[in-house]
Amino acid sequence: MGKSVSKLVRGCITQLTPYSTARDEYQGELGIFMDANESPYENGYNRYPDPHQKALKAQIATVKGVAAENIFIGNGSDEAIDVLMRVFCEPRVDNVVAIAPSYGMYKVAAAINDVEMREVQLGEEFSLSVEELLAAADEHTKMIFLCSPNNPTGNSFPREEMMHLVEQFDGIVVVDEAYIDFAEAESLNTEIAENENLVVLQTMSKAWAMAGLRVGLALASEQVVGLMSQVKYPYNINLATMAIVSELLESPIDDKVVEIKQQRALVADALAESSVVKRIYPSDANFLLVEVEDADAMYDFLIARGIIVRNRNRVRGCEGCLRITIGLPEENERLLESISEYEKSIVR
Repeated sequence: MGKSVSKLVRGCITQLTPYSTARDEYQGELGIFMDANESPYENGYNRYPDPHQKALKAQIATVKGVAAENIFIGNGSDEAIDVLMRVFCEPRVDNVVAIAPSYGMYKVAAAINDVEMREVQLGEEFSLSVEELLAAADEHTKMIFLCSPNNPTGNSFPREEMMHLVEQFDGIVVVDEAYIDFAEAESLNTEIAENENLVVLQTMSKAWAMAGLRVGLALASEQVVGLMSQVKYPYNINLATMAIVSELLESPIDDKVVEIKQQRALVADALAESSVVKRIYPSDANFLLVEVEDADAMYDFLIARGIIVRNRNRVRGCEGCLRITIGLPEENERLLESISEYEKSIVR
């Protein structure tokens, strides 16, 4: 592996004295709280939440098979991406590299933090080129972002290629696994113990059906998690969210994931029969990237029938494509019926 993480951190972060609460400084049980200027009138939410989310991290650790010390909980994965930028990237000096097409927040977070973003276009069949990613990096490249399964393409990258990048790159490799629960491939979270420059992002928004709660995870070495925890705002996850997430984690998701994967196959097979569909890309996610004859026209037709998909026609590498999320069986049926109506409406 390349540099140690400590040599990658911004100087101001190394010298940072993080915000701490009085409750970080005591041991034992307390019954009277007069330290945080809270209201004393109990309503379930009058006290500040645990800034370290200890109980929730312990629960997530069991689900994910990693130690609680290796978990950072963010207000969505977007917070984790932003915090990583703030920890490692010096504005107007450092840069990051990302694949393209991919999740748009990497570029947005880089722009917000005044960090140069270098994009490396995916190859044929949306394949990964480790050598091109390494070639795009220089002495000021602090991070490389991969999304696997990738959004919007839906494909996963070979584990050995991603780990080769982790081994060869002299910085942090961030692998975004937001859709890993829908893939056949196993998570890279088993690799973080041996690779301190690997950060794995996951989310409770997709397979766990908690998009409205905004809970994202960064799974990384204890050192990286510690740095991220110093930089985040103290109470980034509120009491209500932690309580609801804890309750929902008790409900298995296996059956729902299986159904989505089955529906993904059924929708793909049905779309393949349509004369207005040119190509359906293989997917390890809960969506399909579909190339059609006229993406804008089909998009507008579906909107008029109350169905919204994602138009990716103007994204380089996804020209002519719509990204279609897999819904409930009855929603998928309505989508297919609407596409059939669109097909019949075209005058040839």
